[in-house]
Amino acid sequence: MTAADILTLIPAAVGRSTLAFCRIIGSVAIFALSTLSHLLRPPFYPKEFLHALLHIGYFSLPVVGMTALFTGGALALQIYSGGSRFNAESVVPSIVAIGMVRELGPVLGGLMVAGRVAASIAAEIGTMKVTEQIDALTTLSTHPMKYLTVPRVLAATLAMPVLAAIGDVIGIMGGYLVGVTRLDFNSAAYIKNTYDFLEVADVTSGLWKAAAFGFIVALMGCYHGMRSGRGAQGVGKATTNAVVSASVMILASNYVLTEVFF
Repeated sequence: MTAADILTLIPAAVGRSTLAFCRIIGSVAIFALSTLSHLLRPPFYPKEFLHALLHIGYFSLPVVGMTALFTGGALALQIYSGGSRFNAESVVPSIVAIGMVRELGPVLGGLMVAGRVAASIAAEIGTMKVTEQIDALTTLSTHPMKYLTVPRVLAATLAMPVLAAIGDVIGIMGGYLVGVTRLDFNSAAYIKNTYDFLEVADVTSGLWKAAAFGFIVALMGCYHGMRSGRGAQGVGKATTNAVVSASVMILASNYVLTEVFF
């Protein structure tokens, strides 16, 4: 192999990777647009929607609540430690509240739901594909996307803001418990500072973020489940790809939404 051949290998590899990445982006975009179009057209499957809402929303409450509680407590300790260097310990309540409702509540909640829900959806739909249940739906004149994808995407989009709101409250409560019991804050003063510095825009921006993250989580689970390979290895790969892609897209979209809101 000559030096010229070696030099051409690098741009060729970069070109192949770029084209593969563009194909994936295009495929996901088409899948998302198709999901939105089916969302607006009958028939609808309310039983599947309610089942997905229970699975995604209610059953995710414990993990989201525990994550928010310990995150709020750790955030209070960190802000107090950093603020004490500048004699600014009094900012702990306001920063904990703003940090939870703007960023940590929706983002960490989205990541925890991605690990739980995206994997579950991808494994379920992937198994249905392997066992030819999706082909059976088509044979019965039932569109797989309307029956499998639309209820899950809609349920996740509606459930995530509720989960984020509950996580925000629990996270702020975690900061309050640490502030009052460990950092010697006055209980009434802590609550007053939290209430005074928290604005409606902070809360609503976090809820909009959570809705977008819920859409991403369910979309990635359904997308990779529908494109699962045959056999157990294919289902396992689809599950892993669903969690990884959902997590990366949550972090990337969080930056974009933060730019838009603030």
